[in-house]
Amino acid sequence: MTAAAPLVRPTAPMRADFRHFVRLPTRWRDNDVYGHMNNAVFYEYADTAVNGWLLAAGGLEVPTGPIVCLVAETGCRFHASLGFPDPVDAGLALVRLGARSLTWRIGLFRGDAASAAADIHFVHVCVTRDDHRSCPVPDALRHAAASLLTAG
Repeated sequence: MTAAAPLVRPTAPMRADFRHFVRLPTRWRDNDVYGHMNNAVFYEYADTAVNGWLLAAGGLEVPTGPIVCLVAETGCRFHASLGFPDPVDAGLALVRLGARSLTWRIGLFRGDAASAAADIHFVHVCVTRDDHRSCPVPDALRHAAASLLTAG
């Protein structure tokens, strides 16, 4: 019998790993009975940051435009706790700009902290609003999103 390999915990991403930041206030209700932000709330902050960027810079007309982006996959690695009353800085980066999808990386930072408390990814798939058929990433979104591309 061989000994199990020790677990290697990935390091938290740093601010330099992201291209765009937005500061989000935390809310009293974000904390759970353990005194820190509930894990499901981390996704709310990531979703708010990405969709805020899409509305401001991405050229999508949510919810009435002909094309929408739906989340097809998500994941989160937690490195530290967050919670009220500390603000959250959400860093955005795009790790893949596909023909019909965008793969986001979101770092959630406690205020001005240097390393992320959470490293989140999710994949947006572009679809037509009316029938949810896969479609190409619109040119305006592709152009805007290219400014957020990173090596990973």
